Amino acid sequence: MSHRALHEGWVLRAVPGPQVPPEIVDREVPATVPGCVHTDLLAAGLIPDPYLDDNESGLAWIGRTDWVYETTFAWQPGDDDRVDLVCVGLDTVATVTLNGTEVGRTENMHRGHRFAVTSLLRPGRNTLTVRFDSAYRYAEAHRDRLGDRPNAYPEPFNFIRKTACNFGWDWGPTLVTAGIWQEIGLHGWSTARLTAVRPVVTVAGDSGRVELHVEVERAAAAPVTVGATVADAAGEVTIPAGERTAVLTLTVRDPERWWPRGYGDQPLYDLVVTLCAEDGRALDAWSRRIGFRSVRLDTAPDAHGSAFALHVNDVPVFVRGVNWIPDDAFPNRVTRQRLAERFDQAVGANVNFLRVWGGGRYESEDFYELADSLGLLVQQDFLFACAAYPEEEPFRSEVEAEAVEQVTRLAAHPSLVLWTGNNENIWGWHDWDWQEPLAGRTWGRGYYLELLPRIVAELDPTRPYWPGSPWSGGEDVHPNDPAHGTAHIWDVWNTDDYRKYREYLPRFVAEFGYQAPPAYATLRRAISDEPLAHDSPGMAHHQKAADGDLKLQRGLDAHLPVPVDFDDWHYLTQLNQARAIQLGVEHFRSHRPVCMGTIVWQLNDCWPVTSWSAVDGDGRRKPLWYALRRAYADRLLTVQPRDGGLAVVAVNETGAAWRGAARVTRLTLAGEPRAKTSVELDVPAYGAVVLALPAELARPDEARREVLVAEAGDQAERALWFFAEDRDVDWPAAELDAVVEPVDGGQRVRVTARSVLRDLTPFPDRLDPSAQVDQALVTLLPGESATFTVRADAPLDPAALTARPMLRCVNDITVGISPADSPRRGPRS
Repeated sequence: MSHRALHEGWVLRAVPGPQVPPEIVDREVPATVPGCVHTDLLAAGLIPDPYLDDNESGLAWIGRTDWVYETTFAWQPGDDDRVDLVCVGLDTVATVTLNGTEVGRTENMHRGHRFAVTSLLRPGRNTLTVRFDSAYRYAEAHRDRLGDRPNAYPEPFNFIRKTACNFGWDWGPTLVTAGIWQEIGLHGWSTARLTAVRPVVTVAGDSGRVELHVEVERAAAAPVTVGATVADAAGEVTIPAGERTAVLTLTVRDPERWWPRGYGDQPLYDLVVTLCAEDGRALDAWSRRIGFRSVRLDTAPDAHGSAFALHVNDVPVFVRGVNWIPDDAFPNRVTRQRLAERFDQAVGANVNFLRVWGGGRYESEDFYELADSLGLLVQQDFLFACAAYPEEEPFRSEVEAEAVEQVTRLAAHPSLVLWTGNNENIWGWHDWDWQEPLAGRTWGRGYYLELLPRIVAELDPTRPYWPGSPWSGGEDVHPNDPAHGTAHIWDVWNTDDYRKYREYLPRFVAEFGYQAPPAYATLRRAISDEPLAHDSPGMAHHQKAADGDLKLQRGLDAHLPVPVDFDDWHYLTQLNQARAIQLGVEHFRSHRPVCMGTIVWQLNDCWPVTSWSAVDGDGRRKPLWYALRRAYADRLLTVQPRDGGLAVVAVNETGAAWRGAARVTRLTLAGEPRAKTSVELDVPAYGAVVLALPAELARPDEARREVLVAEAGDQAERALWFFAEDRDVDWPAAELDAVVEPVDGGQRVRVTARSVLRDLTPFPDRLDPSAQVDQALVTLLPGESATFTVRADAPLDPAALTARPMLRCVNDITVGISPADSPRRGPRS
């Protein structure tokens, strides 16, 4: 057995066409494999960076061009019976030729291909060519043949098995890629090889079970033996001549359970499978790390509708989730290190669940291995999003093949706990005026309710399958009924104020979100507008949402003071995003266990853009990230409206009871107490309690000048309730003292409030793009202090670090005086 990567010596050239720029015609460009056309052209200096300004618009010709990749390699025959060309991922409509002979064609980015090439290889020099036809031409031809289908965007992505968001989204660029996007190489083998290894892992009591389903391909009619080991268990089975499949069961005594993060450890066991000939000669091998855990979905009817609760090892898990999109428009840029950084950010925000959205990709082994090791639960959508999809050939066969391959590939990962049939397509059929234009044509129902559930039931019976996101459990219930199954809440962003979240009592919220621009340093790297303004050309190009700026403005008008300049607008829109999501998450969590999960849209971005993300396209944390960390904390104290009054709700997502005193005080903004009480908390493990507040606390004397403060333990478990919107509060001028001192690896900024400081936030990336701060959105009452630790590649100027626009709070806008302008503050280092 031999494996040889063919990743070197590739060149790229455009097939001549009227859309190809003169400087590209007849030009051979060095190509990186794995990679794509865009990154190769960019590396050669032949196109501008598509992420900067409006460069994206001038590069549409790339997706409408045919491209040829070619390499030469030396080869000498060996002892192998067979040699295959293995293409793990080709994007997308490809014709593969070896030494002038066509060996195969592909039209699905989401599956791999293997071609027998033994007879085509020559001793010495060989030429391998992969031609990629335009994804647009292919998709539009099938659209014209089958009849158009409704679609959320004016692009034909539903007529090709390719990453949908390559064609643009309301947060993503239209960059229609082509290329050898995953590994390619030669695989030599003899007698037989492993074509599929699928472990079905279960655990019950003190016994773990691995039911190993193995399939082989043969080059010779001879018996072969499959052996397997995991932990203290080993076994083997012989596959007789002429047969291709076997099942081998291993039993592990007293395995340690794999748990989601926050519920226990994540022990992983090496599962090793070998294929041997009759004489004991090793033919092939396969290995993965597996975990022993059970997972089930509780969807039982109850007094509130029907549940949607994930149980891992028979423990109900409140999902504190985020939606995941491709982390870059060009997948070859998404390295394991980059994924590890993003996962660290998810864990840092107290996230325990990632939903891989259906307009992207089936995520990589790196992605799933990291999730396994960190205890991050994963929901993987099948790749259908926001459109009606044809079920005719060739699509049905391609969808079936891709689903079989991907379910088999991912079955070993304990982090994967849920398969979902699509994103919003069943909802779209109900509510988005699809039925009349479809006129009876197929739209994907057969995939979501027949084909995909059958494949999952056959190949991955230990994991639940849910036909769509959203989906309410049956065709007799509206797919986005919050009382049943999963719900998406988008009226808040599109038409309503974010306080409307409180009108919902959903069982599980799989999408909800609110927009904000990226970090300032990210904007300045990507946009050259002078001056920078919310509606300047570059900013407008990096706002892809329909009426996005108008919706941002509607949110500001409802809650916050009027921004004076771009710096104010940037701070306030980021703040409003954080406020909206924190309000939603805390409301939903306060209704545990009726609601058992929230998946915020979205964790990440694929380029620099104004979007719903908590981490922007350059990997910088927006204020939303800090709000999410607080709202997703293991112990959450929150003030919520209940029954015409106010209540303190304590939510405990730990395995130990939360007991202690909680203090609730109604104060003036100057810090003078008006009323107070103390209540005893006794919150069971994985539970919540609601404590109604007496009227003297819930009703202010002066709504514009008072705040309610609830505290339990340290200040981290503090909840605030303002009786008026910030725009209406009688904020005093911001007065503070700031001290800056060096610490190991950075600087410490200690701020002491002389007046109330609402949502105090440093923005050190304005001074140095490398700078990060450990906390944000801190509200201080007079006399209170907070310490911010700033880390950067070099020390920052202390005076600038504590001045506008680096240090902001709401009341430096309201009264027209920034902290930097106040005479009663003075940074020093």
